[in-house]
Amino acid sequence: MSLLEVKNLSITDSRTGLPIVQNLSFALQSNTCLGIVGESGSGKSLSTKAILGLASPLLEISGTAFYQGKDLLQQTGEELRKIRGQRICMILQDAMTAFNPLEPIGKQMMETFRENLRIPKIEARQLAADALHRVHILQPEQVLQKYPHQLSGGMLQRVMISIAMMLEPDIIIADEPTTALDSINQRAIVEQFKQLRETMGMSIIFISHDLGVVQYLADDLIVMRDGECVEQGKANDVFANPQHEFTQYLIQTRIKLSDPFQASMEAGVQ
Repeated sequence: MSLLEVKNLSITDSRTGLPIVQNLSFALQSNTCLGIVGESGSGKSLSTKAILGLASPLLEISGTAFYQGKDLLQQTGEELRKIRGQRICMILQDAMTAFNPLEPIGKQMMETFRENLRIPKIEARQLAADALHRVHILQPEQVLQKYPHQLSGGMLQRVMISIAMMLEPDIIIADEPTTALDSINQRAIVEQFKQLRETMGMSIIFISHDLGVVQYLADDLIVMRDGECVEQGKANDVFANPQHEFTQYLIQTRIKLSDPFQASMEAGVQ
């Protein structure tokens, strides 16, 4: 049985009547990684936000998205808030905008843990330090005192991953988490996601336009273009024998852009 099953997800702009996503269907299995690739504006990020109730109220959303017997598209805001964070975590593309610039990282981590895990302040503080330690951040106590602008994009991504790890959700949705990072930081972040699967058995939806990263992580693959799924299947099969001309184009042209990442990953293995 699928952990998350989405059927005929469609998103329409209520102001213009124009379709943005049309009849997207997929299933996420336990302890697997589903990669979603496509160009900017293809609807890949918007689709996952719609499932979690994070899309604009100006959008009309139809279809079903069943998780643990509940259709997420039919849940109230309060019910979705209980699921977000605790059972399904989303890691955003721009790590800097995910944090309040006016508060230290430690305070924000503690508030997240206290809200979702219902634990006292002292325990939340220790959990925050443990979380940073688990993603190999040196001197975690010092990092907890820093403000977001004092940390690099790669460091902030690791902080977000550390929060997700400690909440132990069933699913992590990673929305272009490596886009703004150099190849070295990309490698570190991707290895963190790989560790989540191997050590904690989490399922991951990894959204990206970087085929090199997706090929390294994904078990299953969805290729989107202009709001539609143009190809879907096992990642190895799609990369080895792409059927749709757009998928062929992506693999033939854009895989070359991933050479620095691939070289970094290979260097790490040696």
